[in-house]
Amino acid sequence: MDRMSALRHRFTRFVQLSLCSLGLGMAPLWAQGLPSAVVTTPQVRAELVAHAPQGVQAGQPLMLGLSIQHQPGWHTYWLNPGDSGLATQLQWQLPPGWEAGPTLWPLPGMIRVANMVNHGFEGQVLLGSSIQVSPTAANAPSLELRLHAEWLVCKEECIPQSGQFVLTLPTRSSTASHGADFEALLAQQPTTLKPPSQTATLQPQALQLRVQGLPAAVHGRALKAYAQTPEVLASGLGLGPTIAQGEWLGDTWHMNAPWHAFRHSEPRTLGLLLVDESAAQAWQVQLNIEGDWASVQTSTPVAPVSPASNASTGTISPASPLAFVGAVVGALLGGLLLNLMPCVLPVLAIKLLSLSQPSVTPRVRRGIGLAYTAGVLLSMLGLALLVMGMRAAGQQLGWGFQLQSPTVVIALAVLFTLIALNLFGVAHVRGAWASGLAAQLARHPLADALLSGVLAVVVAAPCTAPFMGASVGLAFTLPAWQGLLIFISLGAGLALPFMLACWWPPLADLLPRPGAWMVVLRQALGFPMLATVVWLLWVLGQQTSIDASAVLLAALVVFAGVVWAWGLQSSARVWTASVFALALAWLLWVWGPVMTRVDSSASASASAEQGVTWQAWSPAAVEQALQNGQPVFIDFTAAWCVTCQVNKQTTLRDPQVLQAFAAKKVLLLRADWTRQDPAISQALAALGRSGVPVYVLQAPGKAPQLLSELLSPTVVMAAVDHL
Repeated sequence: MDRMSALRHRFTRFVQLSLCSLGLGMAPLWAQGLPSAVVTTPQVRAELVAHAPQGVQAGQPLMLGLSIQHQPGWHTYWLNPGDSGLATQLQWQLPPGWEAGPTLWPLPGMIRVANMVNHGFEGQVLLGSSIQVSPTAANAPSLELRLHAEWLVCKEECIPQSGQFVLTLPTRSSTASHGADFEALLAQQPTTLKPPSQTATLQPQALQLRVQGLPAAVHGRALKAYAQTPEVLASGLGLGPTIAQGEWLGDTWHMNAPWHAFRHSEPRTLGLLLVDESAAQAWQVQLNIEGDWASVQTSTPVAPVSPASNASTGTISPASPLAFVGAVVGALLGGLLLNLMPCVLPVLAIKLLSLSQPSVTPRVRRGIGLAYTAGVLLSMLGLALLVMGMRAAGQQLGWGFQLQSPTVVIALAVLFTLIALNLFGVAHVRGAWASGLAAQLARHPLADALLSGVLAVVVAAPCTAPFMGASVGLAFTLPAWQGLLIFISLGAGLALPFMLACWWPPLADLLPRPGAWMVVLRQALGFPMLATVVWLLWVLGQQTSIDASAVLLAALVVFAGVVWAWGLQSSARVWTASVFALALAWLLWVWGPVMTRVDSSASASASAEQGVTWQAWSPAAVEQALQNGQPVFIDFTAAWCVTCQVNKQTTLRDPQVLQAFAAKKVLLLRADWTRQDPAISQALAALGRSGVPVYVLQAPGKAPQLLSELLSPTVVMAAVDHL
């Protein structure tokens, strides 16, 4: 007993020292992850500020705002960002009963970027909101007010950034250090014209504006116009000299405002902001648009119709019989090849290993094959219906969209860690719960096979195999019944190898007999699972930050400790598992927000790394290059796409390939779809694709040439030689 007590004491001391070391080692991440009133990046300094000169009084308003100081050359965006960009988003987290009003925007400026015009802010800017305090506000000496803000900051490159802000506001004393900034913001708020609602007339190439009610003092002055809805009217209205300018006819301001190059909506009302920059004044008016939209000319080539884009018409044309059969066959072949992808092969190997168990009779084997196939087909149909439904609702999604969410990446990392622990023999469920209904279902071979089929679809979703790219892209543009049949064919191809092994005796006879090798192989298969976890950690780092990967890795280590401790036979099982569980809870409570927060410095360094050869993709960059007579090569990629990374390492970084691009002066553009980007989703849909990788080579005056999903230096150089 003395020896056992000494061992327990040493083990407890080891756990304490380990947790202490973990806390000291991760302390910098903790400090970095704590929210504060100020967030500083290499591009901006953002601060949550308040204006409450009378203190916080129940039922009375106060002002809150986000003050952004841009570094020289950088800018963020207004409500309508213009030709590119994203508007800054403010999400207030206030005490119960408090209400935040709409965002108060300062007057935007027009920022030229190459041949584009953006609407946004440079230098110092304050975005504010009027906050209504609850009539029953607590009489505490201070209150914590929180804000989650997201903004896109751009110079030559664009970097999405975000911040978690917290401000401790005293309730019984005045807060007015930023009073001048808030007064300037309120002074810039636009005046509503009289009448507040006026008419505009549709023209084939422009919207005819006739605005009345402007004050006499502004008559004759040059005004700039901003549509309050993006991608309806052209950007830079009134900027001149090559962009439309307004003119005065008596007391009425006139302009024929051209349509935006990417206009895709047909609104009947439109908010318009008119700005007199010389006096820092603005007026707003609501336009009722009159005329027939059918007479309006489309300024850009019509892309292949997607369910989201033709929802207004209510009609979707079916594919021709030949095209539909080709898509079905392509999906079947693509599903077969998915079994060879690194993300799917371990799951298939584990299921094939289970067929060698002595208890698996031919009848049971056939049932397992049917259950696995049912799991694959049902999951594939569910995923297809989800994507089609969300695209019909206006969301720009595609194959593998779920891995654009850091939360899904974290959940998959936990799942694959648990699978690896199970393969190593560490994750054993013990105790009374093991006799429950859930455990009985999990141990049933048919239920296990069904869940394995679901898992195969989950891990296969981010992969795109040859033959399936065009088929899946076409499926999202067809009537539902044709699209679902294509996805059924894809699922059938994914399930076919395992189904054949279960139902075809000669193939099943090739499986080796049970023996000690099964334990070795089972444990060996745990390492591909851990390799998948490493890949998911890297994906999370690309989406958020290296800090997020470190926090998730630490959480997985402690989680593994919980699983290991719960499997112990000794009486130390409960308290050891409790120690690990408490450590895990503390880790997630303190550092959990770090795992889903974007680190702008990581994005900036990634942009700098690819900026030597590759440039960030944008529709404007493609159009500008083609107008200048320069061919372009576009790499539609994502960090979670294994095929993309293989092609990048083996082909797109090959010196001979880069030399061939340079010889033809090909502009290299990279469209990174790691995080959701509607512009990239629309571009993929226009190419008849819904997932990555996609490789496009385009020369001026020629149609885009799509290369194979599996690249080789020979294929790329041959395509470049034909330019």
